[in-house]
Amino acid sequence: MTVAYFGFNIGEVYVRFYRLRDAMAQEARFAQTRDDDTIRRRLAAIVDSLGLPEEAARIQIRREARRLVITTSYTEHVELPLFVREFRFNPEVIRALDPRP
Repeated sequence: MTVAYFGFNIGEVYVRFYRLRDAMAQEARFAQTRDDDTIRRRLAAIVDSLGLPEEAARIQIRREARRLVITTSYTEHVELPLFVREFRFNPEVIRALDPRP
C-alpha cells in the first residue's frame, strides 16, 4: 500500500510535466498567429492550473528564421519515506515555422 501511495505521487509529477509539454506543443502549433506575450500568458495559466511551481511560468520563447523554441525549467519535490526527492524538469518544444509570411 505504501509503495502505491508514493508511486502515485511520483507518477503525478510526471503527468503534470507531460500536460505542460503538451500545452507548449499546442501553443507552438499556433505560434504564427499569436505573439510571444499571448503564448506566455496562456502557458502561465496552464502552469497555475496544474499546480506547478511558479518558476515553471518563466517561459522562454525563441523565434529563429525557420523554427520556434519554447522552453522552461522547474523543480518538483516529492516526499518519500525518510527523505524528499527533487525532480528537475526542462520541457522544450521545437517547431518548424512556415517560411511563408
